[in-house]
Amino acid sequence: MTALTTRQKLEILADAAKYDASCASSGTAKRDSASGRKGGIGSTEGMGICHAYAPDGRCISLLKILLTNSCIFDCHYCVNRRSSDVRRARFTVREVVDLTLSFYRRNYIEGLFLSSGIIRSSDYTMEQLVAVARSLREEHDFRGYIHLKTIPDADPELARQAGLYADRLSINVELPTEQGLRRLAPEKDGQRIESAMAGMRDAIEDGSDASRRYAHAPRFAPAGQSTQMIVGADQADDRAIIRRASALYSRHRLRRVYYSAFSPIPSPSSVLPLKRPPLMREHRLYQSDWMMRFYGYSAQELESAADPATGCLPLDIDPKLAWALRHRDCFPVDVNRAPRGALLRVPGLGVKAVDRIVASRRHRRLRLDDVARLTRSVAKLRPFLVAADWRPVHLADRLTLHIAHPPASQYELFP
Repeated sequence: MTALTTRQKLEILADAAKYDASCASSGTAKRDSASGRKGGIGSTEGMGICHAYAPDGRCISLLKILLTNSCIFDCHYCVNRRSSDVRRARFTVREVVDLTLSFYRRNYIEGLFLSSGIIRSSDYTMEQLVAVARSLREEHDFRGYIHLKTIPDADPELARQAGLYADRLSINVELPTEQGLRRLAPEKDGQRIESAMAGMRDAIEDGSDASRRYAHAPRFAPAGQSTQMIVGADQADDRAIIRRASALYSRHRLRRVYYSAFSPIPSPSSVLPLKRPPLMREHRLYQSDWMMRFYGYSAQELESAADPATGCLPLDIDPKLAWALRHRDCFPVDVNRAPRGALLRVPGLGVKAVDRIVASRRHRRLRLDDVARLTRSVAKLRPFLVAADWRPVHLADRLTLHIAHPPASQYELFP
């Protein structure tokens, strides 16, 4: 068989990496080449990024590739599973390092997101991933962002080494429920995945504590750890997904949980659904995740916003409005007297707008026009707010309130 060129490998392994959503570079420490050794390369501050868009609409701002798409596992939902007939490719450590440096020098990327199928063994594959990060940091003083996808079955010492070179580490829980994992990925162990995440959490906390105590202590994964769940490959509804995400945040103090709508793959297994779930479902889960992390909602509260019949969040309205419509007794909220937490639950009010309202009302009572100047759109707020000169009366009781918030539509590129 003819050996593949680096370009051919890149085409195969960049395409294979598009199914992994967890590649954001938020939360890491700021570094640039000026603060490193002379001749250092890279930055984490958003300069020189080429935004590439995958066919499913995701924006890829890093060099996002697999080390290899060969794998000894046979997970039903994975395009790179052992029984798949996709074209296989594998980078060497040197090829990944050279590509990263070359792409950065061309001003295409801000860093590297590197994952891999499992080859030979979990330990061997993890050693290869660590070798890439070590070479970039130690041999080339690369100061850009590095995200490594770690392998839960690998030796914990390898994960520790990875954390010394990477900004962020992640382990995918894959599916929301243990039953789904046993059915679609029987070679993976949910308890082992959680155990690896717990070990990573402890190492991150130890590293953070050491950094506070000692100025020159090595940093360990300063951007924390994240994970990803596939949505729509099994029978789990949104309530189960929200419940699992909340538990992961609580137990392992994750920076992010990413949600990836299942996408049909070539030569699919018979146990997989034939159609992908609506992308809007993925979007609603991201909104609910945001509400848990920044708006103070509990998983139980968000579950109450789901449709009782399907267990899923409404697709035509956002979860915040859905929750408000199911809890009309909590509204309207007085902008001049309500605590910050109550204002955050008003549909249409974001964190910054609420902070502006709280700061402004210290000086005078706010009228509806004042609120309009502090927010993006007062029309959405009217049914849920009381101001000095405004009271919605029965507006919040209308059964058709959600019609005032028509769903966004996606235009077709070709009619």
